[in-house]
Amino acid sequence: MPTRTVRPTRRPLQVAAVGAAALLALSACSSSGSDSSAKPDPSGSGKLSGEVTVFAAASLKESFTTLGKQFETEHPGTQVTFSFGGSDSLAASITGGAPADVFAAASPKTMKIVTGAGDASGTPATFVRNKLEIATLPGNPHKVTSLKDLTGPDLKVVLCDKEVPCGAAAQKALDASRLKLTAVSYEQDVKAALTKVELKEADAAVVYQTDVRAAGDKVEGVEFPESADAVNDYPIALLEDARNAEAAKAFIALVRSAEGQKVLSGAGFLKP
Repeated sequence: MPTRTVRPTRRPLQVAAVGAAALLALSACSSSGSDSSAKPDPSGSGKLSGEVTVFAAASLKESFTTLGKQFETEHPGTQVTFSFGGSDSLAASITGGAPADVFAAASPKTMKIVTGAGDASGTPATFVRNKLEIATLPGNPHKVTSLKDLTGPDLKVVLCDKEVPCGAAAQKALDASRLKLTAVSYEQDVKAALTKVELKEADAAVVYQTDVRAAGDKVEGVEFPESADAVNDYPIALLEDARNAEAAKAFIALVRSAEGQKVLSGAGFLKP
């Protein structure tokens, strides 16, 4: 299931110690049935305010959290709330009616779940790409050097579920190599797979290179050539029922900007 971070979503507008302008804003929200998410102010200044809810693939957690804080700094009065998890689970939540403004998926296939249901506004844009890497225990005690090494009978390996983009990509790499691998567990998102190695509950996991980098010295990364055949495109889209569309568009613009791309590249993502 998605894991929610930062702040709870859609909390009511705070009315303590408000002035006349705030009372007018509250009245407007009540009449439209919306909450604290707001449009740019009516004064014409174009100032953004309110909450932006972003559903994003688990592998984006570190970089998007950084961009969310940056967005809030650049637009005082805004709040960026994230739900990180497996892209398939997030897509199902969106099509099931979960309130969100932006969806950033780890594969076009999972984005298509949302667009196919008519829940995206406009055409999704690919903003980064990501490739796989093997995460091993620190020091690589089992001397893993290739994807084939993971098929050894004495090695406990974790994969993402095949319905999750990282799992689908891993299966694609295995198929291309004509390798069969039975994992000790199949996790619902890439962070859960990586955690198994960090906690020494598994010897290795096939995850994204960005997650290996984010884990620091908790794991050791092993690159493998087959990963070039299973690179995932990450699309981002404004959602049809976005309650704060203007701020959501601005967040998407930040992600796609040179500044946003610098943060993502620093996390190990590839350019689209």
